[in-house]
Amino acid sequence: MFDLFKNEWLRFRAWTVAALVVHLAVLGFFGRMVDPLQQPTLVYQVVASVYGTIGLLLGLYQMGSYRRPSTWLYLLHRPLPPARIAAALAAAVAVMLLLAIALPVLALIGGQLMLSARVVDARHWLLPLSAGLIAIIGYLAGANAMLAPRRRAAFVLALPLLLFAGGASGLAAIALQLGVLGWLALLLRVQFKADLDSLPDSGPAQALVASPLLIGAYGLLVMASLGYQLVWMMLGSHPLNSTPPPGGFLEASRADGQSRLLAGMADGDRPELRLWREQVRLSEVHAQGVQFEGFPVRHQLTNPAPLEFEDDARQLRWIFSHDTLRFAGVSLLDRRRDGTLGLGDGGAPFAQPMLPVGDDVMVAPDGVYAYDSETRKVHRRVRLPAGETLAGMPSPAGESQVVLSDKALYFYDARALAEDEAPTPTGRLPLPGAIGDLADVDVVELLDGHLVSFLFGRASIDGPGRSWQQVWWLRGDGRAERVGARTLGQDFPLALRHYAWWLSPLMAELPAALATPDALKVREAVSRPTPMRWLAAGVLLASALFAGWWLRARHDLTRRQRLAWWLACTTLGPPAVVSLWLQHPPADAPGSEASPLPSFA
Repeated sequence: MFDLFKNEWLRFRAWTVAALVVHLAVLGFFGRMVDPLQQPTLVYQVVASVYGTIGLLLGLYQMGSYRRPSTWLYLLHRPLPPARIAAALAAAVAVMLLLAIALPVLALIGGQLMLSARVVDARHWLLPLSAGLIAIIGYLAGANAMLAPRRRAAFVLALPLLLFAGGASGLAAIALQLGVLGWLALLLRVQFKADLDSLPDSGPAQALVASPLLIGAYGLLVMASLGYQLVWMMLGSHPLNSTPPPGGFLEASRADGQSRLLAGMADGDRPELRLWREQVRLSEVHAQGVQFEGFPVRHQLTNPAPLEFEDDARQLRWIFSHDTLRFAGVSLLDRRRDGTLGLGDGGAPFAQPMLPVGDDVMVAPDGVYAYDSETRKVHRRVRLPAGETLAGMPSPAGESQVVLSDKALYFYDARALAEDEAPTPTGRLPLPGAIGDLADVDVVELLDGHLVSFLFGRASIDGPGRSWQQVWWLRGDGRAERVGARTLGQDFPLALRHYAWWLSPLMAELPAALATPDALKVREAVSRPTPMRWLAAGVLLASALFAGWWLRARHDLTRRQRLAWWLACTTLGPPAVVSLWLQHPPADAPGSEASPLPSFA
């Protein structure tokens, strides 16, 4: 086994050393231009995709060179079980990838710690491990894709895409990567055998082979609706690239605030409505909406945005540290550390990571904070009640300022908000719906309070959510009263909006079950119309009938295997049917058990 490991290392050692040198040079250049540890999530995702692609190409090349019939028989004709041969080949490549990918990242972090004043937190030391794991995951995906029959080879690539699901951060992200890596390693163990086109004998091993087929088939079937919509767009009648249907959410979302308020108060018999409509036509309408989709989580590997801002007057750059929960000052003149920045006069640590949104403003889930360059201190400007999360920055609404949270819209005296620390709001208007569905908020100042329009329906754009609007009157004494409401029509066909669900109800609910809870992404529970429930039942019934007909002719399967596949098709629907067809194709189909081993010479 060690000889195989050694031979594989000698085979790729020159490429490993070259990749190590090039990677160090690229990271060194990148580190001279910017602070690599303060880049937004998108940059991390692009770099991770490059690492994964490098591993993928290496896996395809390595196993592709061995997969030629004569070479494959020579490789397995050794006094070693196939599992140990696979382990030796994979271990050699894993060491190469750790040297070429993880080691330069580790050197970059160590160099920044010892040779610069930049902030290096404990969380950053997990980045080399994460980079190495992603590269190895790419390698295992490529190796499995090359060893699998051509009918189902590409579906293995669906497993690495699970890294983007769930929103895991910090150690949870490392655990997710280890889980996907273990999944792919077990799959390689099962597929690494003499007859590559044959299925494993045990039921659990066959279920393991079928798992990426289910995930990939469901993803492809869901994406098939994009083709339908593309044709619809080419015809020029799609709601997103043409005049949307009247009375729908798209029409309301594209209208100006004045039109939305007037439409929301079109019906009603209140005596004040006529006067309010005239005031809306003559007054300025102030818009507010959801501005934040998420905040930094302590010890997460990436940043939603750079956690730094500059004080031009003092020539300082303040960089937030997750370890100390304070900002570390770095002089822009000599690049040396220059103090720390905390909350209030005593410089206390913040309760959670801060997200700078300008040179003197920063936000967190519990409110808004302001930086004073003259005193070199941070003070709280908006304090939200416990259990609420900031969704929008303070914005003007006449003589008031409004602040949006995930639970309510707050009104503040503009002067008090600018001068006082965490002033008491003058009014609070609870949101009539879920923050994840909120599209627009329009505010008009009256002589006695404010008119506020809430437009909900973000989940109705090509999705199953409902869309509606409500107009509220917040009196000067703080009392709130609804003065208008309307239900908006749907812009897309019912079957298209619920397509991802009726295609496979169980698989459609799986992503939501795995997702990390987020206060700013909470949406209203979806109500499935009766026609969609009947459609889903019909699709499952058709899948069960097709599976029963297909499995009757599969005499190579045991009774227990046929029953397991029939139950899978009955409960999971078309994705399981596609998986069954790919894993147990007709005897004369390419890639079936009766077909010869394909040559990659």
